Amino acid sequence: MRPAILNPLFAEVTDLKGVGPRLGKLFQKLCGSHVVDVLWHLPVDIIDRRFRPKVAEAPEGRIATLTVTVEQHQKPHNPRQPYRVRCRDATGVLFLVFFHVKGDWLERQLPIGATRIVSGKVERFNNQTQMTHPDHILDPAGLDAMRLIEPVYRLTAGLTLRIVQKAIEAALARAPQLIEWCDAELVRRRAWPTWREAIAAAHAPTRPEDLPPAHPARERLAYDELLANQLTITLLRARARKRAGRAISAAGELCARVERALPFTLTGAQRRALGEIAADMAQPSRMNRLLQGDVGSGKTVVALLAMCNVVEAGGQAALMAPTEILARQHYATLTLLAKESGIEIALLTGREKGRARTEFLEHLAAGAVQIAVGTHALFQDDVAFKDLALAVIDEQHRFGVEQRLQLAAKGKAVDILVMTATPIPRTLEMTAYGDLDSSRLDEKPAGRAKTTTSAVPVERIDEVIAAIRRALDKRAKIYWICPLIEDSADSDLQAAEARFSELFQTFGNRVGLVHGRMKGPERDRTMAEFANGGVDLLVATTVIEVGVDVTDATIMVIEHAERFGLAQLHQLRGRIGRGDQPSACLLLYATPLSETARQRLSILRETDDGFRIAEEDLRLRGAGEVLGTRQSGFEQFRLADLAAHADLIPVAREEARLALARDAELESPRGAALRTLLYLFERDAAVRYLRAG
Repeated sequence: MRPAILNPLFAEVTDLKGVGPRLGKLFQKLCGSHVVDVLWHLPVDIIDRRFRPKVAEAPEGRIATLTVTVEQHQKPHNPRQPYRVRCRDATGVLFLVFFHVKGDWLERQLPIGATRIVSGKVERFNNQTQMTHPDHILDPAGLDAMRLIEPVYRLTAGLTLRIVQKAIEAALARAPQLIEWCDAELVRRRAWPTWREAIAAAHAPTRPEDLPPAHPARERLAYDELLANQLTITLLRARARKRAGRAISAAGELCARVERALPFTLTGAQRRALGEIAADMAQPSRMNRLLQGDVGSGKTVVALLAMCNVVEAGGQAALMAPTEILARQHYATLTLLAKESGIEIALLTGREKGRARTEFLEHLAAGAVQIAVGTHALFQDDVAFKDLALAVIDEQHRFGVEQRLQLAAKGKAVDILVMTATPIPRTLEMTAYGDLDSSRLDEKPAGRAKTTTSAVPVERIDEVIAAIRRALDKRAKIYWICPLIEDSADSDLQAAEARFSELFQTFGNRVGLVHGRMKGPERDRTMAEFANGGVDLLVATTVIEVGVDVTDATIMVIEHAERFGLAQLHQLRGRIGRGDQPSACLLLYATPLSETARQRLSILRETDDGFRIAEEDLRLRGAGEVLGTRQSGFEQFRLADLAAHADLIPVAREEARLALARDAELESPRGAALRTLLYLFERDAAVRYLRAG
């Protein structure tokens, strides 16, 4: 049960004075449906109304508070024209401009001859000074009622700043004094206010310096959110370790047989990861491990050898990929690597139907299929394993946690290995993947050639096409990446289909096209022709971002590179340089570049270290976009900025670990405060883990 002291914060936002059902829907869209959601909606700027010049001295574009005398009302003849009120002070004339005025409201607000204080943005129009819809119109006696400094909030259509300000004032009035849950020494060292003081201060900035994430009030609130996150993760890990698993150990003969047939030697990082995975699987508790590696670091081989141990021990394994193209790539790779081993590997995607699907299901249920590779199709209701012991999930950020659990439910005490080719910054690893143990592949296989990266303005595209012609004369394999599939009326981006048409006119049948809207067989046929046949220049969208492995591809052109994220550019570049031939990546960009885009392209030219690129991507884009949060089920932090508050994450992690080590059920007075914190940030499930033991 949520502590009663928090109930006022979890009332519907419509309980706040002035927020009816219509505004309630708009607040739900803006920030959430509860009073506490309104509190978490922090200001993004301030309006300073302390500037009080004379009319003649009021600069255009600035907020000013002016004292004027009303001279004349200029009512429009046409209702679509503005209503203008002429005012003045000793230095000049100010026109107050209003649209869609009804009744005599303005005449009552601004009677001729009266002195009024008006505050708003100063404008110049036809050499006249004016203010359109002033934010405040006051009798001089009421000046004290105007806030000289106002917080500014993000809005949504239908909500004005004043409505949001009033709702937040009402929400703050409901915020209770809560027992301190933070370590007293940490609070003293950081000079943090209490939670109640912090939330009040965050909504009452008086200068620009009060708005950044490092301000003590904002830092305190961010830490509270991170501490709730780390307590939840620590409880999740403890619960996972208590769940009965199965100890899987094999003599390693199957692994050795597969490894002897590999055309390369495993890297030290691969051997380290395999050791960590084998140690986990040998435990009587379930494995929950994240395997992350840079592009081309060899995650698929590690997954195959982990699955070999399961097969040798008599169980089955499954490898699930987010797209059909990646699932088929994995199937082809695993089949090739394991062809000498005698392992039965089969594929299931949405394309397998009829007899082929029926046979797959029969063989899987009988145990004849030892490794199943597939897409979401693998966790459909009629897919039954004889004995699923290990589930490998590739590109984990494309799946929600529920989907991971659905696949695990196909067996008993299933070990989970999730893989990502997008290296994860340490801060995100601790907050989004903190319930998983982690292995990193930070070495590339020996013999990989260097890839050089250049940025070229789109005005030089003719030079690029001439260079492509020379490369094709030498039988090079080339990718040309476009960000859209077809031309859009409101976009100047060159579409894949249009670019394909232009290149086809120049190079004929040596050009192929691949994008996500193509039928599967057609896409497979083009990819096969690019890998082995007459297609040497492949125009594609980001459908080839992960998993596509054409060793002979040595050149990549990325059109409108400034529109892609840093990690995505790195993933795309990883499709070349997979063999022993030098490779080149050309980043075609449109000018002028934004500062962020310029930094992005500069970093990509400087380094091919995916882990450094991941950290820079977090700094430039923020956590939500890096994770692809909205589609993956990861939480969005409301108060914590994972780049700005990175130093707080290990502190929160350690405090959560110590608190639960001392008081595993959170039953002490400090434990009760921490329970309140969990409920405050809606981690009710974490409290249930306490009860479940």
